[in-house]
Amino acid sequence: MDWREARGEVLIVPGGSLVGGQVLGESSYWRAVGALRVWREGTVRTVLLSGGRETPEGVAVAVAMRDFLVAAGVPPEAILLETASTSTRENALESARILQGVPGRIVLLTSDYHMFRALRVFRKAGIRAEPRPVPDARKRAARLILRWEAFLAVLAETAKIGGYWWQGWL
Repeated sequence: MDWREARGEVLIVPGGSLVGGQVLGESSYWRAVGALRVWREGTVRTVLLSGGRETPEGVAVAVAMRDFLVAAGVPPEAILLETASTSTRENALESARILQGVPGRIVLLTSDYHMFRALRVFRKAGIRAEPRPVPDARKRAARLILRWEAFLAVLAETAKIGGYWWQGWL
């Protein structure tokens, strides 16, 4: 199966970045856009947005993504929030706790460059998710001015894969 076409009733979207503590950063924006597209396909009944503690300077990334989705027409009652996590591993552990007893096939939606690590971490946490990456680094790499940023994101992700492997979290 083409993993961009994974379908299910529950969609998990880990947060990425925020700008200034309030505005979706590029990775969070593309993930939120991807979640909106999946929602509009009509198979998802629950969206779990995961990530980022609220701070005095801003909101949790999951809250910012929720605001984006609600403004675009996703009903608030269809959205679950997880705002305690600050890493992919914590996203997975907290999501597993929240989804206990929630029926349906689970789809994990995250950035293309993040999917390798995220899928393995979520599965290790007991979430049998199917992958549905959004073209984040691929979109940035298409524009010369953003190519360096995409390279750095992939480089950082590669280092994180090594660290997670070392910790036994993959």
